[in-house]
Amino acid sequence: MSQATVAKLSFWEKAGYSLGDAAANFVFQTMILFQLNFYTDTLGLVAATAGSLLLVGRLWDAFFDPMMGVMADRTNTRWGKFRPWVLWTAVPWGIVMVLAYTAPNLSMGGKIAYALITNTLLMTLYSANNTPYSAMTGVMTGDVNERTSLSSYRFVSVMIAQLIVGGFTLPLVAKFGHGDKAHGWQMTIGLWAVICVVLFLITFLSTRERIQPDPQQKADARRDFSTLLKTGPWVAMFVLTLAHFIVLALRGGTLSYYFQYYVNQDRLYGLLDSIGLAHPAAGGAWSYLLNTFGLVVDPARSNVSSVGFSLFNMSSQFVQLLGVLASAALALRFGKKAVALAGFGVSTVLMALFIFLPPESVGSMYILEYARVLAYGTTIPLIWAMFADVVDYSEWKTGRRITGVIYATILFGLKSGLSIGGAIAGWLLSIFGYRANAVQTPEALRGISLMISVIPSAFFCVVIVCLLAYKIGKKLNLQIQDELAERRKKFAEA
Repeated sequence: MSQATVAKLSFWEKAGYSLGDAAANFVFQTMILFQLNFYTDTLGLVAATAGSLLLVGRLWDAFFDPMMGVMADRTNTRWGKFRPWVLWTAVPWGIVMVLAYTAPNLSMGGKIAYALITNTLLMTLYSANNTPYSAMTGVMTGDVNERTSLSSYRFVSVMIAQLIVGGFTLPLVAKFGHGDKAHGWQMTIGLWAVICVVLFLITFLSTRERIQPDPQQKADARRDFSTLLKTGPWVAMFVLTLAHFIVLALRGGTLSYYFQYYVNQDRLYGLLDSIGLAHPAAGGAWSYLLNTFGLVVDPARSNVSSVGFSLFNMSSQFVQLLGVLASAALALRFGKKAVALAGFGVSTVLMALFIFLPPESVGSMYILEYARVLAYGTTIPLIWAMFADVVDYSEWKTGRRITGVIYATILFGLKSGLSIGGAIAGWLLSIFGYRANAVQTPEALRGISLMISVIPSAFFCVVIVCLLAYKIGKKLNLQIQDELAERRKKFAEA
């Protein structure tokens, strides 16, 4: 076997690589959880308009991904094909990130134009950074078990970033803003942007690309894209990704509304009080930490929903992390496909059960989410490791390695799912009669409940169907790995 195929990655390289996706998730998770709410409740846009803006910006990003994949596959530097893009986009990413969450004092038309331009710029930079970054999984090592391990490291870092963003963003907005939400958002996102730039630099410095395509392979973009439609596993993963990220954008974008308007605030306050987030013990490091990050209910109880939502995000991320950590061991024993099927199946059922929760069932809401994310967590590293397996399958069948194109088109599905899911969320809020910063009608509350339960569960059913159609099981995976290793050995010796 070639050295690239059997390469065992060091802890430091895996950890360094993982930090790049942690950085990306400071944008991704903010976009999923808060962007729609920022547009409606801080920038002052109508929900349907905000949803349409998300659709346009993210769809542009989706269409840019394949172009980015072609550019990355044709990039040749002493640092590799994909790694340099992480470095080149780092600082522009940080600048545009802050601009995208700034609320200028403009007319309504001016605000819409500003939001459209800054969101499109941010999505373009996201694609220019994250498409090559994701493709690095396929070129750092050819060992399928090492790739699963690499994905596990990656998503441990992702979970930590999501915990920070989901747990601290709204409390920090309130703390920095002192009643001015626009200023609070700008300061909080500025902090996240600095962290992003530092993490991208660490990723660039700590990683290496090892797998190269056959030196005889000629660039042929038309042939590369036509090959995809004949590759069954790619089709299954593309549709899976589209449906999967519709769910993440739709449900994630609605959860803040769910806490602010649907959940009974008195019951939520009672839960927060019982665990010391309403009246923390005076003095001590714990009290100081809670107050520093705004994770304490203020005397007027104006931030009960924010603190409750932060607790919901942070605690569920800890539980989800257990699923992520168990993922590699489960996949080694049962195969990636089998574990992903089980995880998505259980998560779908538990998510649908949220429709039966009345506003007063606060404790049950937390417990049900913990069970759901534990099952869902096992799927997270596996899906991204399966993308690398699709790259190998395509090379095995056709003799051409098109890492960048495959990752770019999968990311096209991801971004399309985000754009469609975000737009659906905004449109449904308008259809159900949502009004920003107002008491909601029973119809609006019922709609918000549907948007975090039954509606996203229907899209997860599509994910399950795609996994059933995906034919790269454990046995075929190992066969492909061994046969490709022999091919690479031959052209390396030529």
